[in-house]
Amino acid sequence: MTVLERKPYVGGRAYSYEHPALQEIVDSQHVLLGCCTNLIELCEQAGTADKIRWYDEQTFLEPNGRASTIAVSDLPAPFHFAPSFLTIPMLGWKDKLRIARGLMEFFRGYPAEDRESVEQWLKRTGQTERAIRHFWSPIVMATLNDGMAHCSTRYAGKVFHELFVKSSTGGRLGIPTVPLSEFYLGAAQLVESNGGTVQLRASVESITQEPDGRWRANAADAAYTADSIILALPFEQTQRLLPAVLLNDGQAVDTEAGLESKMARMEHSPFTSILLWYDRQITDLDHAWLLDSTIEWFFHKSRIRRYAPEKGSYVELVIAGSKVQLSLSRDEILSSALRELEQFFPEVRRATLLKSGVLKEARATFSVTPGLDQFRPTQQTEWPGLYLAGDWTATEWPSTMEGAVRSGRLAAGALVGDANRFMAAETPASGLMRWLSR
Repeated sequence: MTVLERKPYVGGRAYSYEHPALQEIVDSQHVLLGCCTNLIELCEQAGTADKIRWYDEQTFLEPNGRASTIAVSDLPAPFHFAPSFLTIPMLGWKDKLRIARGLMEFFRGYPAEDRESVEQWLKRTGQTERAIRHFWSPIVMATLNDGMAHCSTRYAGKVFHELFVKSSTGGRLGIPTVPLSEFYLGAAQLVESNGGTVQLRASVESITQEPDGRWRANAADAAYTADSIILALPFEQTQRLLPAVLLNDGQAVDTEAGLESKMARMEHSPFTSILLWYDRQITDLDHAWLLDSTIEWFFHKSRIRRYAPEKGSYVELVIAGSKVQLSLSRDEILSSALRELEQFFPEVRRATLLKSGVLKEARATFSVTPGLDQFRPTQQTEWPGLYLAGDWTATEWPSTMEGAVRSGRLAAGALVGDANRFMAAETPASGLMRWLSR
């Protein structure tokens, strides 16, 4: 097996690199959850499971400094969050009742159809304005990276079911403690330890089918021939390669009515990270949700990575679904973020900002828009020996690292003729959900 990677480092869209101006290894924060069973299993196989820091508590901060913490209790699922949920001050009793009513819709799973938007679902279930602002919206933005009118209830429902209802472990938050390309280096080494090759800086420019039915991947300075090819690319790059696929008789394949038309329905959603280095510790929190703010999520990367306190604070602020920020300058994004950060962490006013960076990922994820499922292609194509991977393919998951791993394993399964051969078991229901979810 040969893996061809365009970049000089591994990780795909979950990558890190040395920023020339900052002279730091940087990345945009990615997280995993307890329900990401395929990703967790891959990390265990690759020897990087010990590079994940797990959290059972989630802290929500309001601009006035008030904190609400949701934590796993000893109660059985689906009541494992109930004690802390009932006491958090960010929601009133009416908000909590509406949220509980909404979560009950996902006790038996999540919708099979994907036509309803989250916005429509919120109206249908009578969610309050504060419940939307302090609970539903932050979670949808953080997990699906887009606004509620643009996300299908099917995938939001999967998030709510897996994180808050099904088990007491599915909602655990895992954060890599090393930069992402270092985190995924173990996966590349796993390939090589099994006799494979990982070729970096190998950008595939076209693929063709040879007269004998084998496949040829043409890179800038080399060509690679194989019985089968798995294209593990973003959908727009896959679109560029597919028209160059040739049949044995040398005639180009017409994909307009098939894969190309499906991929034309895909949309990107951007993601913006603001990276900050301070001369001192600005908080003792490792991470937090920031409510009523442009910033959705705060990651204290120096604490997550257990840097010495005297090194100060290395912080990442996340703006999910950041379409507005794409047209703003670096200074505009930074100044706004710093003003908002001070409202949550007053120590910022006393700290010295040593350096900063703004990372815009215009094509960070694909949007799980209502009705998209019918256009997500399976991993097996109409051409024998040609398979697709990528989180945008039919994985049953939104645009996540778990979805990406699932797509690769499904593609490998399709190649050997056993679709589920390499798939990890799903997180089992626990507590009362073992009976309620049947």
